[in-house]
Amino acid sequence: MIIRNRYIPFKGFNAINLFGVIFTRKGIQVNAVMMNHERIHTRQMLEMLVVGFYLWYVVEWLIRYPRKGNAYRRISFEREAYAHEHDLQYLQHRKPFAWWRYL
Repeated sequence: MIIRNRYIPFKGFNAINLFGVIFTRKGIQVNAVMMNHERIHTRQMLEMLVVGFYLWYVVEWLIRYPRKGNAYRRISFEREAYAHEHDLQYLQHRKPFAWWRYL
C-alpha cells in the first residue's frame, strides 16, 4: 500500500516504509527501483520480527551518527537496499539476513 501525503517522510526523503506501508510525499513518482528498495526493507523487517528491525535501525543510526559521514546511508539495512535496488530480481535469490554482510 502506498500513502501519498505532505508530511511523511521528512523533507529530503522520497519514501519511507513503516510496517510494510509505503509513505511518499505528494508529487513523487514511485518507480520500480524505489518499490524494490522498500520491498527489501519489508523483507528485512519480517526477518527481524518488525520491532527488532526498528530497534536495530535506531541503535545502528545512533552509533553511526557521531562519526564522520551520513549515518543514514551507513546503516546496514540501507546499505543492502541501496546496493540492490536496481536488481529487480534480488528478492528472489536473496539469502536471509543478507543485511548482516553490510555491518
